[in-house]
Amino acid sequence: MNQGQPTVSSQIATPPGALTLTPLPAFDDNYLWLLDNGRDALVVDPGDAVPVAAELDRRGLKLVGILLTHHHGDHVSGVEALRPRLRGQVYGPRHERLPEPVQRVGGGAHVELLGLRFTVLDVPGHTAGHIAYYAPAVAAADGSAPLLFCGDTLFSGGCGRLFEGTPAQLHASLQALAALPAATRVCCAHEYTQSNLRFAREVDPDNTALAAYADWCATERAAARPTLPARLGRERLINPFLRCEQPALQMAALRHAPHQLPAQPGPVAVLATLREWKNSYR
Repeated sequence: MNQGQPTVSSQIATPPGALTLTPLPAFDDNYLWLLDNGRDALVVDPGDAVPVAAELDRRGLKLVGILLTHHHGDHVSGVEALRPRLRGQVYGPRHERLPEPVQRVGGGAHVELLGLRFTVLDVPGHTAGHIAYYAPAVAAADGSAPLLFCGDTLFSGGCGRLFEGTPAQLHASLQALAALPAATRVCCAHEYTQSNLRFAREVDPDNTALAAYADWCATERAAARPTLPARLGRERLINPFLRCEQPALQMAALRHAPHQLPAQPGPVAVLATLREWKNSYR
């Protein structure tokens, strides 16, 4: 769904000598994340090579690594076109079909690029082998903050569809991500935020933090600015899929599917119900 994406990339400035994080719009609502030090760059989930190549050329950057979170075409289809530029490796999940050659990585592995040490996290659910990449301290305009490239597992205000995994897997994956530091910058792969927040307000209408965030996101999108990266601390307050153990979300699930759930549904059942509800929500 097109959320009114920016027509140009929107760089997130960092102090001199630090790294620069750039969400590159692609397709209708994707972001391909570029991280660079002014000379070398890595790109995450390049479903389209064109915006990546244009940014590399515009800024005179050398591509030294590609990180893939899962196998879907809008995340991997630009890899082959970028290989002639690549002065490094493509990294991707161990158990998914990807454009070879790929250095396969899984939970607990580490990838070192641009002076950073990314920890690989297994986050199945959206796909069976989905992974994420987490770096604990990356310079940002407002200080050092952790950085998370989470593909389609976690979105601002939402989560990915269950295409291959189970609700229990997705719940465990989301809880693992929610346990990261509050300052973590969440680099999701889609600008789904406003659509997600409309649903979130349907299921959690009394959440004042959610209402305030929705207003802020509307202002950002009206100015053609991305809502991402999100901050994990805020997501813990506003994202219904991170809060499935809370009574307000349990009651929302019961109202939607009273005959499918027990009187006190557990968080996995709540997540499954909310995710199915979101699939058809308009």
